[in-house]
Amino acid sequence: MAKRKKPSEIEKKGLDTFSQKRGRGRPPKVRFSEIAGRADNYRWILDQVWDRLWPVLSKVNSEEEVIKVFQEGASPYEREFVPGLAALTLKAVRERTFPKRRKSQIHFLADSFAGLGTVTPRRSRDICAAVRAKEKRTNRIIRFEFYVECSCGYKGRSENHACRKCGASISFPLGLTNLF
Repeated sequence: MAKRKKPSEIEKKGLDTFSQKRGRGRPPKVRFSEIAGRADNYRWILDQVWDRLWPVLSKVNSEEEVIKVFQEGASPYEREFVPGLAALTLKAVRERTFPKRRKSQIHFLADSFAGLGTVTPRRSRDICAAVRAKEKRTNRIIRFEFYVECSCGYKGRSENHACRKCGASISFPLGLTNLF
């Protein structure tokens, strides 16, 4: 039996190796999913305290005032925002594109804060918008049906997870009825 002239590539590579090279392009500073998740958290927090916070926050002129306003207006959650986000708050509130309506203001501030200063507030809002648009585009099942054979003699598709003729419901194993 003749020997191979060229050893195969598989023999040269170990099983536990990984690529030492990083991918092409500029390395990312932040993960988009983290920013979007943080923005959703900030949206919830700001919605809880907005009625106390906004009347005073709309009149601030310095970072020290922003810190005082958050300590007074957002009392259970002030540690989330101050002192680290005081400069971002001032910058976001002073933007000329700052919205007029309550819900839009909350979303604008939350999305601006989500980058934590590693990216600009504008870039942070763009990242949040891109992630939400991507989630909206994902495919999901809107409706599913079962083909049933009932003890009443009906054979066919179910309606609302029950027999169309007599209304007998489908019993799901392990109590999974709350999923449907």
